Amino acid sequence: MLTILVVHVENHPGVLNRVASLFRRRGFNIESLAVGRTEKPGFSRMTIVVDTDEGGATRLEANLYKLVEVLQVDNLTSAAALCRDLAIIKVNLKPESRRELLELARDLGARVLRETSEYLMLEATETEDKIDSLVERLSGYGILEMARTGRVAMRY
Repeated sequence: MLTILVVHVENHPGVLNRVASLFRRRGFNIESLAVGRTEKPGFSRMTIVVDTDEGGATRLEANLYKLVEVLQVDNLTSAAALCRDLAIIKVNLKPESRRELLELARDLGARVLRETSEYLMLEATETEDKIDSLVERLSGYGILEMARTGRVAMRY
């Protein structure tokens, strides 16, 4: 079961390493990790997705609180929360497929960032499964490059 933990930490060098090392030492693989500043200067928010059961999530939460820099841990797995991923995808562009690609991007909620004679660069901010669907649909045109963030989540 994928568990979503939101961890609020002090923004100091080495904090990300200590948090990631905690997961590694406990034998958990981080499926997704997104870290960024918060509305409060000096603090960061980590959204960590890990494959574990409820017991494992409870142990991870307890161990995270043992780290001095950790201020708060929220398990959003069963909470009413909004979850999003960001993807930037560069797709091979042939003149005969331009119109079709633009329609596909529009229908799947992607935004065109850049268009050249060789490629189309798209941005999609959606749920992970919708981005996976977009990637699958675009793969037939030839994905040249792709960058994806980890999941970010916020309680309603």
